[in-house]
Amino acid sequence: QVHLVESGGGLVQAGGSLRLSCAASGNIFSIDPMGWYRQAPGKQRELVAHIFSGGSTTYADSVKGRFTISRDNAKNTVYLQMNSLKPEDTAVYYCWASIATTVSRDDYWGQGTQVTVSS
Repeated sequence: QVHLVESGGGLVQAGGSLRLSCAASGNIFSIDPMGWYRQAPGKQRELVAHIFSGGSTTYADSVKGRFTISRDNAKNTVYLQMNSLKPEDTAVYYCWASIATTVSRDDYWGQGTQVTVSS
């Protein structure tokens, strides 16, 4: 059984910062990649950022230069530092990971954490 547990969402004013964390636990052999998606009301879920265990990253154009993704491989944890937040960043943020156990590789999702940016 594998679980992703997120933390760090909340309410912040435009221009502020938040840091999200997501820890994976369970019968894990490897995790690659890990990342964050978000879903705003009435919109499709979209990629925010991915990171591979070697450190390579991918960002959505809308967050480049403002958000930074990082991970601690020893702790199976991924972070998202969000700076210069804008009202359009308001969404539920979901942690995602491609995880291999001793049986198979599957995609796993966290429960989601609300980020609200006020203008």
